Amino acid sequence: MTSNAQPVVGLIGLGAMGMGMAQSLRRAGFSLRVFDLRSEVAQGFVKEGGTACASVEELGNACDVVVSVVVNAAQTESVLFGADGSSGVAASMRPGSVFVMCSTVDPNWSIAMQARLAERGLLYLDAPISGGAAKAAQGQITMMTAGTQAAYDKVGGVLEAMAAKVYRLGDTAGAGSKVKIINQLLAGVHIAAAAEAMALGLREGVDPDALYDVITHSAGNSWMFENRMPHVLAGDYTPLSAVDIFVKDLGLVLDVARASKFPLPLSSTAHQMFMQASTAGFAREDDSAVIKIFPGITVPVSKTTPT
Repeated sequence: MTSNAQPVVGLIGLGAMGMGMAQSLRRAGFSLRVFDLRSEVAQGFVKEGGTACASVEELGNACDVVVSVVVNAAQTESVLFGADGSSGVAASMRPGSVFVMCSTVDPNWSIAMQARLAERGLLYLDAPISGGAAKAAQGQITMMTAGTQAAYDKVGGVLEAMAAKVYRLGDTAGAGSKVKIINQLLAGVHIAAAAEAMALGLREGVDPDALYDVITHSAGNSWMFENRMPHVLAGDYTPLSAVDIFVKDLGLVLDVARASKFPLPLSSTAHQMFMQASTAGFAREDDSAVIKIFPGITVPVSKTTPT
């Protein structure tokens, strides 16, 4: 890639967030390669433009910037190095190209990954994301990034094409992941608190729709209450973000705090609530399904559910 040329971009992982990010890159005019383990999803995306790659190695060889939008650190390592540790996208990326890591991970893992890729001559951006599927589709997510100036120089306008806010939080990996961990602390606690409030309303016989309307126009409102409780009111737990995501993310929060012996009482309680929901059979339901752990309430049911 010359200094004035637009980078060729690859995106791995066409899930709820990754699909929207890929759509945003395509709208911005980037030459785009995509890969997803579900080949039918990748092929469906490229019908409107772009190229699907048969493997991450093929994608890495073709791209100047590779954006990884997979679930966790383990999946990211598999993307980078393959099951055998010697394949994967890192084996085919050209020296000087950039790997943009968008998952929620332990900050220390991210720091180590920057060093590991540097040994191969590859640049790395610690770039976890927030905003949800709708904002991803609109190019309006938030990116919490950290990395070297060289990495930022190489990504051109790639980040800005996907995000409304790109925060530069440090010149080395880890800083972005630390901020994302703190964001997930708040997100998980707020969802748990929203579910608890709605559950109490149901227990006390308050009309749930009226309760939602009052709270969203009062001081007790939160973004998570406003966003997640409609799922409960509709009885629709289609997973936009699943219960097990917060089992994982709040677990990371607690791991980070435990390392420095820092107490997080609210995070610990919220984590237990999501763990309880997961083991009760709601692991893959929307995270708002944490409300189902409360005894003695009847949650609304979907109006489209067959009788």
